[in-house]
Amino acid sequence: MGATAVLRAANRYLDRAVAVTPASRDRAVDLFRAFGIAVVVVWHWALSVTHRQDGRFVMTSPIDAVPLAWLATWVLQVMPVFFLIGGFANLARWDGVAGDARAFLRHRLDRLLRPSAAFLAVWAVVEAVLLAVVPGYPGVFSYGLIVVTPLWFLAAYVGVVLLVPLTARAHRRAPVAAVAVLGAAVVAVDAARFGAGPAAFGLVNSVLVWVFAHQLGYLWRDGILAARHRRWATAGAGLAGLVVVVSLDPYPRSMVATVGAELSHMYPTTVGVAVLAVFQLGVVVLLHPVLTPWLQRRRVWKAVVAINSVAVTVFLWHTTALLATLAVVEVSGLPIHSEPTAAWWAQRPLWLLLPGTVLAGMVALFARVELRGRLR
Repeated sequence: MGATAVLRAANRYLDRAVAVTPASRDRAVDLFRAFGIAVVVVWHWALSVTHRQDGRFVMTSPIDAVPLAWLATWVLQVMPVFFLIGGFANLARWDGVAGDARAFLRHRLDRLLRPSAAFLAVWAVVEAVLLAVVPGYPGVFSYGLIVVTPLWFLAAYVGVVLLVPLTARAHRRAPVAAVAVLGAAVVAVDAARFGAGPAAFGLVNSVLVWVFAHQLGYLWRDGILAARHRRWATAGAGLAGLVVVVSLDPYPRSMVATVGAELSHMYPTTVGVAVLAVFQLGVVVLLHPVLTPWLQRRRVWKAVVAINSVAVTVFLWHTTALLATLAVVEVSGLPIHSEPTAAWWAQRPLWLLLPGTVLAGMVALFARVELRGRLR
């Protein structure tokens, strides 16, 4: 199928998807997912100081060099949002299959693992060819480990999906208590970790924090936070919790790793991310009634459907598009700045346009794996 035929088939698919959207669908959830994907891509491409360090491309953050930029990470560190949305969507699916664990897992894992398998297979072939034809080729992990950055998130998310048969049942028995127990466990594990406990406690919270955020999504799905005072209370409690956490040693204020910081909230994951999930849940439920009428516009909804229909493909391949762009820029002799100077800022539009063009081609090639059977 040629590029034009693919575009036409994709447009027909989108028109059908828009036309058959049930009135009961919560469109704001899809918008938040699309927003999250866009933030991740833009952050990695244009808001990371990507450069070579000891022969390897690294993506450092400019947060330490920009006054008060750490505050932006309380909104733009969107990993908790994905797990909140996951909890919402997974509970809906769980209810839709009447608690049939096999049917639920088959559907959810297929959507995640099929594009991931294609991604790994293509990279395996590319590496095999390069090793065979390029003398002394060192392997992508020696210079471009950034290409596998998306896989840590997918691994964490798949783990949470596998737990849905347990967590969904716990939610149905005692929704608030289930969240409270998980939250208390996260706090206890961090207290043990920083109270001269084994370093392995950090790995425990690298699991518990995401399960906690996913469980919060269940509350959202069931409308437990629908009342206006509960929405404000959730956002307020999350914001207050963030202020408290970042005032304590050894927690940093930024929710992304920064140059020179001894600790990152993201890995091993800390209680700070759990509190961030509460705050972001409060924000999304407050925005929900404002955004819902806007999403009834056909063009707006079609754009959201378009992004979400290839979300996994975009997420997997956007760092490969970045690596390809870096290689081209290096060969062309253009400077790749290692610090967020004025020249670095001036280049930011370029670092949206170039990898965006490359990614568009990759999506055209590989999105059909994610859209299997839907483009016709």
